[in-house]
Amino acid sequence: MATTDTPTPRAVRAGGSPRSTLAVAAAVAVAGPLALVPATVAASPSEGGAYRGEIEVVAGEEGAAGDSVTGTVFVDADRNSTNDRGEEGLADVMVTNGRDVVRTDSEGRYELPAFDNMTVSITQPAGYQVPMDEHNIPQFHYNHLPEGSPDLKHGGIAPTGPLPEQINFPVTESSRTADAAQSCVIAGDLQVTDEEEVGYARAGAINDLSERHDYAGCGSLFLGDIANNDLSLYPDVKDLVAETNGPARFLPGNHDIDFDSPSPEHAFDTFREHLAPEYYSYDVGDMHFVALNNVDYPCTPGHDSPEGVAEHCSDPEGDPQYNGRISDEQMEWLEQDLANVPGDKLVVVAGHIGLVNYADEGEFQHQVDQTTRVHELLEGREAVAVSGHSHSVENMEPGDSTEGWREVLGVGGLPFQHITAGAISGDWYSGEVGENGYPTAIGRDGGRPGVVTLDVQGNRFQERFTVTGESDDVQTQLSINSPTYREWYEQWSERTGQAPEPADPSVVDREDLAGKTWLTTNFFFGSTGAGVEVAIDGAPAEPAERTQQMQGEAQNVGAEYSDPYAASQQLVHGGSLADRTMHLWRFELPEDLDSGSHTAEVTATDAHGREFTDTLEFEVVEARK
Repeated sequence: MATTDTPTPRAVRAGGSPRSTLAVAAAVAVAGPLALVPATVAASPSEGGAYRGEIEVVAGEEGAAGDSVTGTVFVDADRNSTNDRGEEGLADVMVTNGRDVVRTDSEGRYELPAFDNMTVSITQPAGYQVPMDEHNIPQFHYNHLPEGSPDLKHGGIAPTGPLPEQINFPVTESSRTADAAQSCVIAGDLQVTDEEEVGYARAGAINDLSERHDYAGCGSLFLGDIANNDLSLYPDVKDLVAETNGPARFLPGNHDIDFDSPSPEHAFDTFREHLAPEYYSYDVGDMHFVALNNVDYPCTPGHDSPEGVAEHCSDPEGDPQYNGRISDEQMEWLEQDLANVPGDKLVVVAGHIGLVNYADEGEFQHQVDQTTRVHELLEGREAVAVSGHSHSVENMEPGDSTEGWREVLGVGGLPFQHITAGAISGDWYSGEVGENGYPTAIGRDGGRPGVVTLDVQGNRFQERFTVTGESDDVQTQLSINSPTYREWYEQWSERTGQAPEPADPSVVDREDLAGKTWLTTNFFFGSTGAGVEVAIDGAPAEPAERTQQMQGEAQNVGAEYSDPYAASQQLVHGGSLADRTMHLWRFELPEDLDSGSHTAEVTATDAHGREFTDTLEFEVVEARK
């Protein structure tokens, strides 16, 4: 197959200005009839600036023993993090030790059973804000580990000494967290390996978040794999989120493990010391967030684990493995937590590993053993599940189903929406570094790095995906999948990063048209209920076909189901291979197109009725030179 240095197809924004080849899909969004407006950020004049502070720990006597932990949740009127005389306790706030869940009494007091290696935390109530440190990380928990962690490479938890006499939790009133209208940033795998990648993250998604002001109340939730095994980078990560404009919360992933921990009880000690509890909850507006640790390491099969987990956890070489699983203790906590949540709240259940996902739909390790049980706990509620891990963008609607979910987890049609949020790191910071200072990092689904936002009104939400460095208008990526492309793909598909530039993908010849040539639309957050229409040279628009119907079938994989733009970038510049995706539509080009230049106008409409228009120019020739 001939090669050339000619650029990839030229995409033109409606209005005619050409886009760079790194941003092939420019789109113009038109708000549909169901569109929710992103949250405003105006604060009450009495709120002042960001609420900085810490929890109040009143030391106990050396050698004093106790079987319970007590304290107060109080309204910190002077914002000094101290429960001063005259400051009121806050009633009915959930407090947990990671096993038990209680509510504060009329004076804000609580009492819980105490044990070593517990984390005591509160559920931030809507209408109030817990304090943040100088990095915007909420301060709402206390780790009790008297002797500290075992000797760990990355430090773990420093010795805490005896049980405190009191652990008091300050909060301040907040109109931002009370508002029924919220915008919540959901960010997949930051996953920095070194200082260079910290710089990529800062130049990319973190810079974007620093320029946004719509998420100050709800903040951002980073869905695990915060670092890429080197936990000494946590201070750098904290410096990154200090540049964002709201509370920055974290949950752990399989690359946030203390791999030298002698037992599962200390596998996430360094994460707990620097960032957050292993699992916790918080309220904002009419939402209840549950942040889970669903990484089991070293993995231990449970009574509800799928077939094959025991073999996986007993690796022949003796190396510890991880699995997607929620511990029994955490499941008991989750049941208690949800039992304290009114039935009309929107529940956002978050974990690093997806309860299910499309990219790994046939693999139990990359989905969660107790998915069916979590679904049962949320039955009858407004709910959405969010996750990272797979480095793919997936918007899965109620009723969606795949062959792998059914066979591996016994899951049929989904009972509520499940979102895989992609990754800030995209495809592990692979590919060409662009002029903005970060790699293209196109994902295994053909998606680009970015973050998800939930725009919420009451207990209803709409989701949007924002490509790093782009406005929300950019939602699609257009390509041409021809026999010439597929021949080139098959030749190089086993050698990512080694392929020569493909033949000019904006040119198709008669032989291509006779052998099926499609215009493909990668609609990054397209889902069941979405649609794509294509109009060639101003003719009436016709529907494109989705390549994966999500009706219980197996994955469609290979050149015919790939995103040609993404795969070409990956085969030439390195990374994964976009050979399957649940959000690709294709439109067969007519065989009788005249020779010469043509324009395809593509309108992608999401499940909420929002429209995005994108344009691709291509050329038909009688034969290639």
